[in-house]
Amino acid sequence: MGDYFQTIVDLDAGADEAARLADRAVAWLVTEGIVLAERTGCVLGVPLGHPPGPDWHRAVADDDAEWKPTDGLAVAVGRTVFDGGQGEAEAVTCPRCAATTPLVTDHWDTIDAAWEPFRDAIETWQETGQAEVACPACAESVLLPEWSWADDYFTFAHLGFTFWNWPEFTPEFQARFSGALGGHRTGLVWGKL
Repeated sequence: MGDYFQTIVDLDAGADEAARLADRAVAWLVTEGIVLAERTGCVLGVPLGHPPGPDWHRAVADDDAEWKPTDGLAVAVGRTVFDGGQGEAEAVTCPRCAATTPLVTDHWDTIDAAWEPFRDAIETWQETGQAEVACPACAESVLLPEWSWADDYFTFAHLGFTFWNWPEFTPEFQARFSGALGGHRTGLVWGKL
């Protein structure tokens, strides 16, 4: 069966402001009743997280309100590669020329020549916070976080909020969450472990 997650990622938060924004967003979620302030062992991968609050359903569609979340919220502060968990990134699209580069075959075998520059850039970004990849189509060098990954498989940022085993969030909740982050752009990474 597995565990599902959805991570709201702040695409604009810098390393120097991520902790402050995390505190602000969690305070907003607590005020809204979506999560509780207390931290418990309710998340996967980290010791403590925020359990669902009494008004968690305000974040999801009405028809999902019967599916109560079984786990809570984990907050990641610091340089993080957010990914979809199981599987592989299928393809990546250049923001300059809009060319899509397949990373796997129709049989889900990795295309090593296509994947290698991205794999190396991901490792560099994790170590330094800066990495570029030259587009195979237009040859322009593009910052790693600017590439568009199929199914939003990867996002590179300094702040993310991972909700474990929750129903799908509404666009309205995601917009309000962005507002709690000072209007920052956000991305959503779905996944399963």
